[in-house]
Amino acid sequence: MQHRIDKKFLILAGLLTSNTLFGFNYELEPKKVSDSVWCFFGKLQPPTKENGGFMSNSCYIKTKDSYVVVDSGPTYQFAQQSYKIMRKVSDLPISTVINTHEHDDHWQGNNYFKEKFNATLIGSELQQKSFKPGDKTRIQKVVSPDTYALTKIVPLDKIIKKDTFIIVGGRKIMIMALGYKAHSPDDLFVYLPDEKVLFSGDLVMNGRVTSNRDGSVLGQIKAHKELNQKPWKVLIPGHGYDTSKNAMKESEMYFNLIKDRVSKAIADDVEAGDISKRVTLPEFKDKAMYNELNKRNIFDAYSELEFAD
Repeated sequence: MQHRIDKKFLILAGLLTSNTLFGFNYELEPKKVSDSVWCFFGKLQPPTKENGGFMSNSCYIKTKDSYVVVDSGPTYQFAQQSYKIMRKVSDLPISTVINTHEHDDHWQGNNYFKEKFNATLIGSELQQKSFKPGDKTRIQKVVSPDTYALTKIVPLDKIIKKDTFIIVGGRKIMIMALGYKAHSPDDLFVYLPDEKVLFSGDLVMNGRVTSNRDGSVLGQIKAHKELNQKPWKVLIPGHGYDTSKNAMKESEMYFNLIKDRVSKAIADDVEAGDISKRVTLPEFKDKAMYNELNKRNIFDAYSELEFAD
């Protein structure tokens, strides 16, 4: 009898520790956002060991003979698990992966798709220059070694420097290059003209405050106007869950308020050291990441706007 109890205990213990021994279970659930697009929506919190770095949105575009992935997620295991789920929707290979910008929560699933399918990896020049095989990334430093297992930096196959039109499996896909600093110095966004679906990358977030550490307030405002030139019906933000016609409103409001209020404070001779006390954006105090990011965004905006024309 004791032998049976011990055996059951060992089996149970093995199940409970399987995440630690064999990787991280992302517990993914895809959401269909249009006729041909499914997305896995990331957490609104920062990347942590507990969420496996899964904080950004990763989407699959179904074509007649393959999937196109827009942003491959934080790790090899994330990409592997998301594809396993999408095979149940349609048993298609991955032909193409598009990365919207250099931040590593968006593209570290690339090597899974390259190794399994030899998928064409598409992204920005800055991403290619900033990360080389063997570099230690932010996500790697945050998540556990077993979560990051098998994840490798692999080079891109195609660099986008200007607006590019591709056809994959009969589906028209536009990859748009901003050409100026907005969320990052080298942002791309993706548009499906037939379905009017727009993948904004981190040019748009909702439900949380953005990080503008590598970006520009004026560039973000300009980018929002450019995004709205596309007649989109569905907008998939880089972070956040709202894909409706209201998806961009929070980002537009946030950066316009920063511009107006910081510019006024500068005109009133507020010093840089006092700007984060004078401009607080209480309209966003209940949004995720406000406490972590808002003060830094305000301070950086002061540095940018102080000498703006």
